[in-house]
Amino acid sequence: MPHFNLRLDTAAPDDGESFYWTRDANSTFLGALGPSLGSLGPVPTLNIDLVRIAVGVYAADRSTPRKFGGSDWNQREISLTLPVTNAEHWTSKERELAGMLDFLSGDSWSMKFVDAPSTEEDVALTPVAASRVVLFSGGADSAIGALKSRFNLAEQDHHILVSHYSASHIAPIQKALEERLATFEPHRSQSHEVFHLARRAVRLDGTEFDSEPSSRSRSFLFLALGLANAAIHGVDLWIPENGFASINPPLDPGRRGSLSTRTTHPAFLTAFNSLLSGSGMVGQIRNPFASWTKGEMVAWAMQQLGEDQASSYLSASNSCSSTGQRSFGVPLRVHCGVCFGCVLRRSSFAAAGLTDRTEYADRRASVELARWLERVSVMSAVRDFVATGVRPRDLMALSLPHDYKLADALDLTSRGIAELGEYVR
Repeated sequence: MPHFNLRLDTAAPDDGESFYWTRDANSTFLGALGPSLGSLGPVPTLNIDLVRIAVGVYAADRSTPRKFGGSDWNQREISLTLPVTNAEHWTSKERELAGMLDFLSGDSWSMKFVDAPSTEEDVALTPVAASRVVLFSGGADSAIGALKSRFNLAEQDHHILVSHYSASHIAPIQKALEERLATFEPHRSQSHEVFHLARRAVRLDGTEFDSEPSSRSRSFLFLALGLANAAIHGVDLWIPENGFASINPPLDPGRRGSLSTRTTHPAFLTAFNSLLSGSGMVGQIRNPFASWTKGEMVAWAMQQLGEDQASSYLSASNSCSSTGQRSFGVPLRVHCGVCFGCVLRRSSFAAAGLTDRTEYADRRASVELARWLERVSVMSAVRDFVATGVRPRDLMALSLPHDYKLADALDLTSRGIAELGEYVR
C-alpha cells in the first residue's frame, strides 16, 4: 500500500513520498494559494483543514497509477498522513471521511491526522458579502447553474463563482463564460475566484512522480475550495449537475465503480453534508438540478435567454472528457463529440430544440482521427443502454439514500434515457 505525507514545510527530509505545500519555490504544488488560505479571507479553521485534506488526497490520487484489466479498473489502497489544525476532531471523523472517498473514487483510503506546524499568512479583508457561492467548472451544467443563481439574486445582491482547473485549456473557457454571464441581469453582481492548484510533475529533487490521469478525487478538492469560500459568508454551496448524470446508471456492468463520476451522486452529497453538519461547519452542498435532466436544464436556459443568446452561451461551455484528440492535431477546446459527456450534451441540445454551435472534432480531417473517434466512441454502448432501459432493480443497486424515492429515480432516469434515445436513434 503506498503511503504519502502532506507537509507544510521542508524541514523534514523528502523521502520521495511527500508532497510539500509551501508559499515559496520549494512547493510540490502549482498555484498561489497558501496552505492557510489567507488570500481568501477569514476562512474557518475546519474549512482550512478540509482543503488541506483534499489537496493531499488529490496529490496521492494523481501519484498512484491504476492497473487496467478488461473494462474495469483495480481498487487501489492509499494511505495518507495529513497536517491539520484539529487532529483530534479529524481522527474522530476518519472512517466517515474515508468512506466518502472510497465511494467517490472506487478505492480504499486510510488517513492519519497530525497537528500542523504554524503557517502564518496575511489574511485578506472579508470580500463583498455574497448571497451564494456556485461551483463553476466551465461545463454546460455549471453554466446553467450560475445563470439560475444570478437570475435568483435580488437586485444589488452578489454571488461568487468558484472555478478550479488543472488543464490549462479550461481556464479561458471559464473566463469567457463568466464574462458572458455578467452581461445578463446587469443589476446583479458577481465575482470569480479561480484556483490553479495542482501537483507538479516532479518532486523537489527533480525526479518524476508517477502519474494517474483519472483523478476522481479532483472534485473533492473543488468542493472543499467552494466550501471555504461559502464558509466566509455563512452561505450554502451550489454544485449544479443534472440529476440523471448524478444518479449515473452505468451504460453497462463494466462501467460501474471508479469508471463513473460520483461527485453529485445523492449518496455522496448526503454523506458529505452529514460530515459538515456533524463537524459544526457552516453551510451545506446543494444541487439545484437534482431532479432535472440535462435537456430540461437547457430548455430552461433557453426560456430565460432566448434561443440565440442561450445557444451562444451554452455552446461556449465545455463538456468533453477526452484529451486524446490533441494527438491528431485537434485543439482541446474542440470536443471529441463521442465521449459520454459529449453525447449527453448533444442529446440535451436536441431535446430542448436549441441550436448546438459547439465545435466537434471532424472525422473527415484524417483517417487516423476517424479511426480513433470510432475506437473511443460510446455511441454503440449508449444505443444498447437506451434499448435495454433501466429497471427498478438496477436503480436499487446504485446506493441511493434511503430518503430518495425509487419511483422518483425511475422517472428521472426514464426521462434522461428518452432524451438520449431521440438523439442516438
